[in-house]
Amino acid sequence: MRRFSFKQVDVFSAVALKGNPLAVVLGAAGVGDAEMAALAHWTNLSETTFLLPPTDARADYRVRIFTPERELPFAGHPTLGSCHAWLAAGGVPKAAEVVQECGVGLIRIRRDGDRLAFAAPPLIRSGAVEPSVVATIARGIGLDASSIKAARWADNGPGWVAAMLGSRAELLAVKPDYAKLDGLKLGLVAPWDPAVDGPDAQFEVRALIAGVPPKEDPVTGSLNAAIAQWLIGDGLAPDSYVASQGTALGRAGRVFVDRKGPDIWIGGHSITVVDGSVAF
Repeated sequence: MRRFSFKQVDVFSAVALKGNPLAVVLGAAGVGDAEMAALAHWTNLSETTFLLPPTDARADYRVRIFTPERELPFAGHPTLGSCHAWLAAGGVPKAAEVVQECGVGLIRIRRDGDRLAFAAPPLIRSGAVEPSVVATIARGIGLDASSIKAARWADNGPGWVAAMLGSRAELLAVKPDYAKLDGLKLGLVAPWDPAVDGPDAQFEVRALIAGVPPKEDPVTGSLNAAIAQWLIGDGLAPDSYVASQGTALGRAGRVFVDRKGPDIWIGGHSITVVDGSVAF
């Protein structure tokens, strides 16, 4: 049995227990694939990450990202949470930006005051959604297809498809039927009405993941990155905005979106909630 430094980080929230938790194992060189998968299955969090020496000289560290069922090439809240844990453990970047190596390549991360932000990776699938898929989405969320104001493929690795509803209230009232979603990883987005919803955010987001087991993700960096590329690219959102996510689950996640030049940055706070070691 070996012992490793371990942190559990709450990501996309400035208040502990209101964001999306992430387990991070530091100094994980020598941990095998089966051990990584077993620990991720044991923590039963949406993701567990393992920090390793980089294989690319341009990177500061390498991360492997596991759900309880499989390894992911990229995910947003594990990117920010892993970087937070790496910096807190004394990591020193080679340059002004931190460079993370992961399954999709190199991800740039910048420090923005007390927040971290990653540069959204390019979409590997985008564009209009087929009418049959829109019909599946409508059935899965219990609404008429006319309630879906727009839909786009928004896949930057995990396989997202995104759909826009008319109001935050409509989005929060959705009770998904995951069986009818037919395996889709669905991101829903709707605008906030300042007169009704307040000034704290401009959009509400939900992430509905059909699978075994089906679940709703509290706050999702990869989805927000893909939605931001869609909304800003199509002129449906300003260059900078705040997205709220997790409301339907009793969370209070906040994702800060900011386009600078050709890059769209996805940022948020992270808080270390558990700091210790893990033995396996």
